[in-house]
Amino acid sequence: MMSFTLKFCLIAGLCILVPSHLAEELPDSENTLPPPSSASHIISPSIAEFSFDLYRLLVSKSNNTNIFFSPLSISTAFSLLALGARSATHDQILQGLRFNLTVISEEEIHQGFHHILHTLNLPGNELQLTTSNGMFIDKKLNIIEKFLEDSKKLYASDTFSTNFEDNEAAKKEINDYVEKETKGKIVDLVQDLDPNAVFVLVNCIFFKGKWEKPFDTEFTTERPFHVDNKTTVPVQTMNRLGMFSVTYDNDLACNVVKMNYLGNATALFILPDVGKLEQVENALNKELVFKWSRKLHRSAVNLYLPKVSISGNYDLKVLRELGITNVFEDISDLSGIIEGVNLQLSQAVHKAVLNIDEKGTEASAATFLEAIPMSIPPTIDFNRPFLVVVYETETRSTLFLGKVMNPTAN
Repeated sequence: MMSFTLKFCLIAGLCILVPSHLAEELPDSENTLPPPSSASHIISPSIAEFSFDLYRLLVSKSNNTNIFFSPLSISTAFSLLALGARSATHDQILQGLRFNLTVISEEEIHQGFHHILHTLNLPGNELQLTTSNGMFIDKKLNIIEKFLEDSKKLYASDTFSTNFEDNEAAKKEINDYVEKETKGKIVDLVQDLDPNAVFVLVNCIFFKGKWEKPFDTEFTTERPFHVDNKTTVPVQTMNRLGMFSVTYDNDLACNVVKMNYLGNATALFILPDVGKLEQVENALNKELVFKWSRKLHRSAVNLYLPKVSISGNYDLKVLRELGITNVFEDISDLSGIIEGVNLQLSQAVHKAVLNIDEKGTEASAATFLEAIPMSIPPTIDFNRPFLVVVYETETRSTLFLGKVMNPTAN
């Protein structure tokens, strides 16, 4: 049996740039899809549920290391794959992505991803956010026309005819694509390409956002970060005194701080009290995030947030534990992709990179003026492990999810 290799690639560069003006309401693009009840809102709860289930699974295997991944990237790639899956393989993929096939149709799922990808790639947004799907298919194989048409129409996939007999040349072609789509942030993703590979699927997300309310580099200083009760590391830490959307969850003992990007993206930073990290992680789900969002209120805060540079590398065969099993086995049925070839998913990898700092590509300085109460505001100091969720507000999709255990460890 021939096998195929599915390669995931993701880069998330959260580079905090200094805008030259205060945030303004962005004009509607001529190309925007109707808001709604849109297709993306139908699937966003399932993506969120998948996000937190996968997060807990990765935590159980992480040995207290940093975690960072893109639920949207992983679910997009597997949903695209489902276009060519049949029988139990097909159902396992969609159910493993937490879609309830008794209440949502496959057409709605694919239309939802189409709406998300279209919205994220709209021009003119102050957010630099692009997605891409690349399919590399052995030049000797005949791809089924329906799969080719649907993947192009729904997922805007690029298709490449590749000579997999020349393993090194195929690897270089894939790595060159990844490097180009991630703006040079991920180089040489594919180190070893399965010698039996006949099909490689790559999904990339590139994200670069400006804070709506930037930090001033003048106030960045080295401060201690308490990895655990035995380990402390020095970290360059940003500071801003101002008005933030915040809440404190008394039941779970954690602070939640919302920070907006210019454009349609928001980050939630969750800081558990000392000793309460596991408690928060066990409770994490879409309903909890919705509850936090409802309880956020504007308050003056003296915020300390460390500069972060971390990455996550994952073997996605871990998804077997979420019910996606057949696609990795001999019984895999991907007969809707290529004529006359039994395909099995032999490799599935995901890489995500997170950078948070106060620098940017703009050379101009900015002054941000904000009125705060005269009383001394409380301090929220992210000087111990915390969680971060980044989501796109228009489609309500979870872009990234992670845990920073040590901002200096990669």
